Amino acid sequence: MILVAIVSLMALLAFAASPVTAGAQEQCTAPLWSSSEVYVGGDQVTHDGHTWEANWWTQGEEPGVTTSGVWNDLAPCEGDPDPPDAGPCIHPVWDAATVYLGGDRVTHDGHTWLAKWWTQGEEPGVTTSGVWDDEGVCGDDEPPPDEPPDTPTGLTVTATTDSTVSLDWDDAAGADDYLVFRDGDQVATSTSSNFIDSGLSPSTQYSYTVQARNAHGTSGTAGPVVATTDDDQPPGQFVDRRVGYFTQWGIYGRDFMVNDLVLNGTAEKLTHINYAFGNINADGECFIVNQTGVGDAWADYQRGFTAAESVDGVADVWDQELKGNFNQLRKLKEMFPGLKVQISLGGWTWSENFSDAALTAQSRSELVASCIDLYLRGDLPIQGGEPAGGPGSAFGVFDGIDLDWEWPASEGHPHNTVRPEDRENLTALVQEFRSQLDDLEAETGRDYSLTAFLPADPRKIEAGFEVDQIMPYFDFVTVQGYDFHGAWENTTNHQSNLFPAPGDPSPVTFSVDTAIIEYVSRGAPADKLVVGVPYYGRGWTGVSAGPNGDGLFQSSSGAAPGTWEAGYDDYKVIKNKSGTRFRDSQTGTLWLYDGNQFWTYDDPVLLEQKMSYIQNNGLGGVMMWSLDGDDTQGSLIDAIDAGLG
Repeated sequence: MILVAIVSLMALLAFAASPVTAGAQEQCTAPLWSSSEVYVGGDQVTHDGHTWEANWWTQGEEPGVTTSGVWNDLAPCEGDPDPPDAGPCIHPVWDAATVYLGGDRVTHDGHTWLAKWWTQGEEPGVTTSGVWDDEGVCGDDEPPPDEPPDTPTGLTVTATTDSTVSLDWDDAAGADDYLVFRDGDQVATSTSSNFIDSGLSPSTQYSYTVQARNAHGTSGTAGPVVATTDDDQPPGQFVDRRVGYFTQWGIYGRDFMVNDLVLNGTAEKLTHINYAFGNINADGECFIVNQTGVGDAWADYQRGFTAAESVDGVADVWDQELKGNFNQLRKLKEMFPGLKVQISLGGWTWSENFSDAALTAQSRSELVASCIDLYLRGDLPIQGGEPAGGPGSAFGVFDGIDLDWEWPASEGHPHNTVRPEDRENLTALVQEFRSQLDDLEAETGRDYSLTAFLPADPRKIEAGFEVDQIMPYFDFVTVQGYDFHGAWENTTNHQSNLFPAPGDPSPVTFSVDTAIIEYVSRGAPADKLVVGVPYYGRGWTGVSAGPNGDGLFQSSSGAAPGTWEAGYDDYKVIKNKSGTRFRDSQTGTLWLYDGNQFWTYDDPVLLEQKMSYIQNNGLGGVMMWSLDGDDTQGSLIDAIDAGLG
């Protein structure tokens, strides 16, 4: 031990005596630090002639200045590296591993490219899918490189109600979007120069500021302006609708039958059931067949249910004209006369032919007539050697039609046909549905409803929906309140947050409140907006704890294992998973982290918070996807029922 100590001391003295010559520092090779860039543990940057390494997730914390301890000073270095976006190109460089959404811009081969819909791995200028628009050589009408945008001006309050504040400001040169702050906390990221803040307390004073942002940082602060809510202007009249999706395929592996809605107490607490889904063929007509991935006539109306499986305890017989889920739904309506059942057309997988079917006046007329004949007149085909079906065999099962086109003029399933004119054609299709439904009402003496499932993404709303023109034809619409994030992304995030989450690293910030504000601002009556809530969660695996120890906003190795699908599991499964649960009532979020897996989902406590939001904002009710995700005790539907009173 003495010998080792002597040798070590001699080595140390020799090192101390060695002259340090000029130029001994290494060249700076790490990218320049940027206040707008998100860094994670292990990322290295150059700043003030030093190389720095991040210990955990960070944004806007300047190396050598911040006292959080996030940056390690590795060593001095010589000469700043070339900035990653040198020259006039200001948008992020295209990356094959990054997911881009419609409206995102990137730099590639000296050009600026605009994404028209969801894409990943499709190289601009090379792919033939048409997803990228070439906006020209970088620099045309763009601000100089490495410059944050101008400070916005003209921040004003244009209207207030008892729970809403409307803000407007002038566009700032070079801005990609705007950060809105309420009482010092960021509450939204707006892509336009206005914002409606809702869910506020009546007769309360709030202070607002706004900053512009682009790829090179944020501007100075506009404001503050002070707004006081007005308790003399009620937000609207809440409508108590409870809409649940029953999935055709749930009767198989999930073993969830229509009679389970009676057994767990759900049926008596619902006003509407949407049956998922009806398909549209390449000829632009509603149809039902027995073909995997195309249709399931067996589940719809051919399968015989035993007495134990049946709603009324009576078994089906072989030669009756209507069996399957349709017959069970008709029996359920007899047990609960106030319950309405709608056929939901499309969905993620079966929206493939919507664009073609909506293309012309003739194709729209033929589509609507075929759907009315099949589902509302109940003219089911007799097929496959089964006796069920025939003219009028399903009459009275369905009370309306729900349009679930995912998505007009925007990317959905890869096999979909997408056209820019889908937006106007959807409006014409909605008008055609309402016109033919009115004719059917006059013929039958029954009322028939028309509803739709609409997206949360403001870019999809802008691309595909003339909101103010279509809303008069709908009884109500359900607004997507989930799937904001999932394991198709590498970073953990909330999938159904009620309000925007501070620190969200996503290029576009989603929330239920953001979506509702978007629709109201475009002319949708609040009492026609039904908020979607999930009966399932989204999960990631290989997730590090991060600086807060909760796994939020951390990178992952992929989708967490799920019962039926990777990265997806029902509430009834997630509630029994081990780990630590984290709740943020300010953002309306709940997540589970066990040191490896991260799950974001809704539980009864969070659902009651969302029901209060729906009531306080005078909205049109709640929608659940999907009813088979609840537990056998009906914990979720009980929370919804308690929350709505």
